[in-house]
Amino acid sequence: MAYRNYHTNKKNTPNDLYTVGFYNLENLFDTKDDPDTLDDSFLPDSEKKWTQKRYEKKVFKLGTAISNIGFIQTEKAPVLLGLAEVENLKVVQDLIASKHLKNKNYGIVHFDSPDERGIDVALIYQKKYFEVTSKEAVNLHVEGYEGEKDYTRDILLVSGILNGEKVHILVNHWPSRRDGASLTEYKRIAAAEKNREVISRIKENEGEEAKIIIMGDFNDDPSNNSVIHLKQQDFYNPMEKLLTNAQGSASYRGAWNLFDQILFSNNFHRYESGKHSFSSAKIFDDDFLKIYRGRYKGTPFRTFTGRRYRGGYSDHFPVYMTLKLNTQK
Repeated sequence: MAYRNYHTNKKNTPNDLYTVGFYNLENLFDTKDDPDTLDDSFLPDSEKKWTQKRYEKKVFKLGTAISNIGFIQTEKAPVLLGLAEVENLKVVQDLIASKHLKNKNYGIVHFDSPDERGIDVALIYQKKYFEVTSKEAVNLHVEGYEGEKDYTRDILLVSGILNGEKVHILVNHWPSRRDGASLTEYKRIAAAEKNREVISRIKENEGEEAKIIIMGDFNDDPSNNSVIHLKQQDFYNPMEKLLTNAQGSASYRGAWNLFDQILFSNNFHRYESGKHSFSSAKIFDDDFLKIYRGRYKGTPFRTFTGRRYRGGYSDHFPVYMTLKLNTQK
């Protein structure tokens, strides 16, 4: 399916809408061996034959997709975009230097996490609209079934000024369901609890009116216990209305999931001059990101199916919300 270039229809009339998004990039690894992580599957001589050409193709495609997230509504690339499954800082640098992102002047917030495979979360942001004031990697301590430490991704906390307003962003990639959804649920509940600890700390320092955005691949749907525990009474989850039998951000064995979500504190519903308010939330699932024929038609056009190279973007669709900067009194 051909990529549709929305940018050719740009009206060049700045508007007051801004995109905040999240994208699981499906194993954005470089081609070099890191002796400290389990990255052997993504090397040129591995079974996956992860060559420099394939890496550069993936980076180009991801940059193309990112530049279009929310563009129809805001006429600009995302001002804030959380990322999951990036191997290191270098791959994110390559991503923002790709053809469709290099003129956006993106900054990066990234920390190496203790994940055994070496995959991390990160945040990219347009410096024109957002200024970082603090950043922190929040360790998530989760134990395995026999009490051993489960090395998983940190939670990335970034605070900054978005168009003159202070906001806090938490970027997550919660423990997987690989050993079974019910058996591993306690790990994702622990991740939700750690986020709640961070939220409490922010509110203690900033007050109850602190504006907070939580995003990530939660490996659970909006209706699952972990996400409900995260949401509680003081956050809103616009993704609850987006998951259907025919739509989600990832597909597994013919069923849709919406593991990729963005939640925000309830005060984003309030209209105040000089502040941002929530406008809309969507899954970015344009046709060029989908498999266009066969058994899996309509699902994400992924880079690999097992060891078989497909040459696509990711096994997840990005999700995003638009914020409106209120300028009228």
